[in-house]
Amino acid sequence: MDTRTYKERLAGLKAFCFDVDGVFTDGRNLLIPGIDPVRTLHSRDAYAVQHAIKEGMRIIVITGGHSDGLTEAFARMGVVEYFDHQTDKVQRLEHLIEATGLDPATTAYMGDDIPDIRVMQRVGFPCCPADAAPEIKAISTYVSHANGGHGCVRDLLEQAMKVQGKWLTEAAHTW
Repeated sequence: MDTRTYKERLAGLKAFCFDVDGVFTDGRNLLIPGIDPVRTLHSRDAYAVQHAIKEGMRIIVITGGHSDGLTEAFARMGVVEYFDHQTDKVQRLEHLIEATGLDPATTAYMGDDIPDIRVMQRVGFPCCPADAAPEIKAISTYVSHANGGHGCVRDLLEQAMKVQGKWLTEAAHTW
């Protein structure tokens, strides 16, 4: 069992994986017949993602859903490892481990509900938003103070980047 504090564990993280609905979003969707579900993202989450990427951190998004708007939004943030339509998230994670050398021991995964359990059990730093399902909170190393869609991604990335000396760098002042 790892006896380090969660802050000490943040120092060794190299990759950050995220679910979308309930993590980047608050889980509510505007459903209009004939178009993709409409979701909103928190601008501070988006800022933290693009800054983390500029600082060399690996950001991976694995979601069961699909939306052209989300695809475009993550591309604008600089996310190149965006995987939607994923019915088995742990299978995608295993593929990344085999194909790209992703080290699960130095990887965080933030999820919020039952489809995230198995992938969270596979990584070294499972975490979740404040409003995650009880089963997810129970297996999380860290539970953010922020709800999904309300800054939980920023919370995790900011803490990790501060511990790693990557937060208030020169690159932080540009988008």
